[in-house]
Amino acid sequence: MSNRVSVQLFGITREIVGTSALTLDLPKTGQVGELLSNLKEQYPALTGLRSLLVAVNGEYAELNQPLHPNDEIALIPPVSGG
Repeated sequence: MSNRVSVQLFGITREIVGTSALTLDLPKTGQVGELLSNLKEQYPALTGLRSLLVAVNGEYAELNQPLHPNDEIALIPPVSGG
């Protein structure tokens, strides 16, 4: 069984990372917050974003939400417009 999750990147997050999707190992704690921290370590420019929403399997997620193998995570950057 796979212990990996897929991460979909949108807007500026896609530009920072250089791709629209990643496949990553589940973090040790298995929580959204640790996955986000790991991504910010690997891609330091992500720390410069004012806000970053995370969705798991199409639902907005809190940082302490547990992750499971094969979950689909989306990083949703701030959006401007009028």
